[in-house]
Amino acid sequence: MPKKKLIIFPYNGNGIEALDCILDQEFEFIGFIDDSIEKSNAKQTWPVFNREILSKYPEAFVLAVPGSPLSFLKRSEHIQSLNLSVNRFISIVHPSAKLGRNISIGMNCLILAGVVLTSNAQVGNHVCILPNTVIHHDAIIGDYTLIGSNVAVAGGATIGRNCYIGSGTNIMNGIHIGSNTLVGLGSNVVSGVPENSRIAGNPAKPIKSK
Repeated sequence: MPKKKLIIFPYNGNGIEALDCILDQEFEFIGFIDDSIEKSNAKQTWPVFNREILSKYPEAFVLAVPGSPLSFLKRSEHIQSLNLSVNRFISIVHPSAKLGRNISIGMNCLILAGVVLTSNAQVGNHVCILPNTVIHHDAIIGDYTLIGSNVAVAGGATIGRNCYIGSGTNIMNGIHIGSNTLVGLGSNVVSGVPENSRIAGNPAKPIKSK
């Protein structure tokens, strides 16, 4: 079978880590897309193109993984700005990830090394889950959410759309975290969180504005 051509957007940490998930016998990696002229002009291990590469390779699949604690609220805007058909997006799962029974993973998701999804877990579209995170049974992860490394999402918990869950966080079973919420590094979330929140700590509490 011919290899699938793959383009990753943008040239960032998530994109670089995604390369570790790619099986050479399955994918032909074309390069990164980035809007930064500096990144395009710099000497990189892999080529960095502008968006015109999407037209040059109309058959290529795209993995779009923008976002950080500072920019996560604009993830949907950045991904939609590519103006791609949903058929061009691809989800990539590291070979060492453990996938349980009756799980679901949406389009344009990145599941990195050591991630565990147990029975009936649901991962929405455009979700990134970083290494060694465990999503337990019946948990639901909303679209456009970013989850850091070594996070534990207990059974039946739900995380809304467009959230950022910092590395080392523990989320108690059965609770709901509202959309557009940031959870700081190493937090213990033991009660429900309304949307548009900023929380951190043990137990996690609202972060006061400076």
